[in-house]
Amino acid sequence: MDDFLGIYLRDQLAMGVLWRELARRAERNNRGTELGEALARVSTGIAEDVETFRSIMRRVGARTNPVKTGLAVGAERLGRLKRNGRLVSYSPLSRFEELEILTMGIDGKKQLWTTLRDLAGLKARLPDIDFDHLIDRAAHQRADLEPFRTRAGTDAFATAIAKAPPKTGP
Repeated sequence: MDDFLGIYLRDQLAMGVLWRELARRAERNNRGTELGEALARVSTGIAEDVETFRSIMRRVGARTNPVKTGLAVGAERLGRLKRNGRLVSYSPLSRFEELEILTMGIDGKKQLWTTLRDLAGLKARLPDIDFDHLIDRAAHQRADLEPFRTRAGTDAFATAIAKAPPKTGP
């Protein structure tokens, strides 16, 4: 196996694990809401994608790097300590940032599947992997979260907009 492909796969696995953990956290933080239901679907899909990705790595002979994946989990845990305008409760900014980061990750995952299919030539090496389905699933996950991301951004920044000084001049 190509060294560059192995490095790329290990890096992408670490990012996938980070997004999986973030999706699970966001789901817990929004349980019992319409957003929580959407996050449950997305979280399940991301977890399945991570397992599919691990399978791809095994099949092409790429070793996993437990240090990289452990650091990704640690980074997600450290991210929980970031202050978001509230000391002990879940803030509107926390919700928005979770959704913003998740949608960026989903966009990256869509690009990842395309890269593996087209640039790394894995469609020919692994014809039973339906990369088009994985790309479509990422697009549906993104579409599922987008209305909630937009609403969360509006909620998070509503006070900033209300406090903005009026425009003067041209």
